[in-house]
Amino acid sequence: MDYKSVVFEMQDKYLSQYACKDIDSKGREISLDPCPFRTEFQRDRDRIIHSKAFRRLKHKTQVFLSPEGDHYRTRLTHTLEVSQIARTISRCLRLNEDLTEAIALGHDLGHTPYGHAGERALNKFTHFRHNEQSLRMVDRIENDGAGMNLTFEVRDGILNHTGGGVAATLEGRVVSISDRIAYINHDIDDAIRGGVISAGDIPKEFVALFGDTHSQRISSMISDIIYASFGKNTIEQSPEFSDGMLRLRQYMFENVYTSSLAKSEEKKAIKMIEYLYLYFCDHENEMPMQFVYDAEPLERRVCDFISTMSDQYAVRLFESIMVPQNWSKL
Repeated sequence: MDYKSVVFEMQDKYLSQYACKDIDSKGREISLDPCPFRTEFQRDRDRIIHSKAFRRLKHKTQVFLSPEGDHYRTRLTHTLEVSQIARTISRCLRLNEDLTEAIALGHDLGHTPYGHAGERALNKFTHFRHNEQSLRMVDRIENDGAGMNLTFEVRDGILNHTGGGVAATLEGRVVSISDRIAYINHDIDDAIRGGVISAGDIPKEFVALFGDTHSQRISSMISDIIYASFGKNTIEQSPEFSDGMLRLRQYMFENVYTSSLAKSEEKKAIKMIEYLYLYFCDHENEMPMQFVYDAEPLERRVCDFISTMSDQYAVRLFESIMVPQNWSKL
């Protein structure tokens, strides 16, 4: 049985005329022998899931730095929530769910330790954006510098999931809006759990528009996108929901993201990342050989190295450099 021919036939019959079908992919920079069972977008998804960069996401901060408790989001659980939301939207709009999933799973691979705090620390010294670094992670850093050799469409979706870019495929645009839905809602959930806000603090206008529970808010936002986008060559929200999400995001910035509880340890994290950057600029030979022999400028190689660190690894490395070791006589 020619499995992939069956998949291509099913896509041709079922997927929307605006979907990115596997057979229409622009392909990879380096051609691969075809897999007898998996399409190229499925192979990209698998390459991302089995990468070290993906596994490191479980120890990278989302919003709350090093939270005590098992139920706060990490960068990995955020990624999984984005994937779930994006797949639901893509399935209902008859888009390519495999492409959507691959982009979603890879969209945050370039995040620094301590999330956006680490990103801001590095951006003081050189241009650093986590979406661009995520693309570098799959292109240049993973697999000891060989990269993952992903398809054009997955790479494009990763790069353009944020930062003002617009993905070339509707699947990539689904991931972009799913990212916002995921972080706004799980950040509300984590903020309530952490005592930053209470459920009753959420303005009534947002409760009336989106619902008063985590599940209701996500469901209403997903439904609005499906109804507004079905049958169109675009991914959009109704004007009411688009404006409401912008105002809810602003509420989160004013009451959660900049709150003293959420920011209590951020200055320490930024100082630590700054120190590591300056240290390795002066001691480049102490980085893994992959980053020493790369032809990129030193500043970029140091950023690449730091972006591979988990929160815990960054702390251990900082301590090994800065904290005196106990002396003992054998």
